Amino acid sequence: MENLYCYLVLTILFIFFAIKLVFTRNRNLPPTPPFTLPIIGHLHLIKKPPHLALESLLLQHGPILYLRFGSRPVLVLSSPSAVEECFTKNDIIFANRPKSMAGDHFTYNYTAYVWAPYGQLWRSLRRFTVVELFSSNAIHKSSSALQTEVRHHLLRRVFRNSASDGKVDLKNLFSLLMINFMMRIVAGSPGTEDEAADSEIEKKFLAEFKEIFYPGLSTNVCDFFPILRLIGYKGIEKKFVMSQKLRDEYLEKIINGIRSKKNTCSMSGGEKKIMSLVENLLSLQQSEPEFYTDDVIKSMILIMFVAGVETTSITLEWAMLLLSNHPEAMQKVKAEIDSHVGQGCLLDESDLVKLPYLRCVINETLRLYPPAPLLLPHYSTEDCIVGGYNIPRGTMLLVNAWAMHRDPKVWEEPTKFKPERFEENLSDREGFKYIPFGMGRRTCPGAAMAIRTVSLVLGSLIQCFEWEKIGQEVEMSQTFGLPPSKSKPLVAVCSPRQSMVELLSQL
Repeated sequence: MENLYCYLVLTILFIFFAIKLVFTRNRNLPPTPPFTLPIIGHLHLIKKPPHLALESLLLQHGPILYLRFGSRPVLVLSSPSAVEECFTKNDIIFANRPKSMAGDHFTYNYTAYVWAPYGQLWRSLRRFTVVELFSSNAIHKSSSALQTEVRHHLLRRVFRNSASDGKVDLKNLFSLLMINFMMRIVAGSPGTEDEAADSEIEKKFLAEFKEIFYPGLSTNVCDFFPILRLIGYKGIEKKFVMSQKLRDEYLEKIINGIRSKKNTCSMSGGEKKIMSLVENLLSLQQSEPEFYTDDVIKSMILIMFVAGVETTSITLEWAMLLLSNHPEAMQKVKAEIDSHVGQGCLLDESDLVKLPYLRCVINETLRLYPPAPLLLPHYSTEDCIVGGYNIPRGTMLLVNAWAMHRDPKVWEEPTKFKPERFEENLSDREGFKYIPFGMGRRTCPGAAMAIRTVSLVLGSLIQCFEWEKIGQEVEMSQTFGLPPSKSKPLVAVCSPRQSMVELLSQL
């Protein structure tokens, strides 16, 4: 009797898998790992960090992979040709973002540019973003703010530390630099003044900013199992609500402060100056109040803080780490700066075009450690074909830039830090195999500002100081992708270059 039950169970399982196999073949879906578990799909195969888990699956099953995360079908890519197909022929089909709990709570009803649905709202937000924030003219206007932060905050602080024990916490310095720079763009003034350096005020400010804008709440299990959201699983949604309340209060305070200052200046006839982002948006609100609502203004500020601070500071950390561990590359950058800028003056934004090898270093850093190893997800609104496979409507698209940038079929010696590979192609893009800022309609509009910022900061630090080897690359790779507050500090030891001491002492 027991044997009969065993045969019955085996027969049922055989029929189930046979039907599933035939159904999958008929649909011509991409390769998928075997033994999909009921309900959870392939989520049991995804260990943290996700980009490394997905890289392993891509190596096993090919560069086009079809998974199921709970109720969601997912297409994962690490093939340049498939990525090109998605962001050229099928670009409009994949132009939307999937809905998520984070999107529901953190994007002001999806008015945040990065998460806005593809359509008229998105076009209007993109037009404003490109013209007012990231055009050549806008970037030029913000150059004085960046230079002020680099020279009078970063270099002065590092010089002061190098005169004592020589130890510098690059993680905190880069975070503060980028927060203050973004605050200058958004509100017209930094979050902290240099007089607060190394004080409890500054530490409190940094901790508060990270707690509000990087709480570590993004894609979660409730996005794949909607029923868990209905029952309030582990209080996740309550945490989202509390975090958004803190963000909203912070952003409201910035807007109201500038609104009241703007009114005061109007009454007193204050002198004209370059308008901050919020001042610009408040002026537009007067002429188009139905579009430029307070929620839209908050969403604009939010994107500047979330997308502009952490990604750039992480790239700076990796660049310094890689250069300190590859002294030949460090010396090459230093010689290039000395040759084209000299040692009698500090590096200026106008000098960056003369430093092609510095740009190669940044490109190579972004190749090895893209700030978003999995590009922000996309979502198919229609059935389409990718790589010869049928992709159903409603599929979430994940592009594993990390895996593609390290594919030996695409790159020679892919895990080696080799800036020279970009010397023959300074356009940053070699087809679709190099995509640290994404591609297509949803590509990051702030790429030019990010590159310029990293170039000026990195070049200034190399021009002014001698850096000892840091040697933490393996450790950092294990925490890569975590919020700054949860990853280890990056402590470096440096000393001022003798030829730059006089200039640094005058800052």
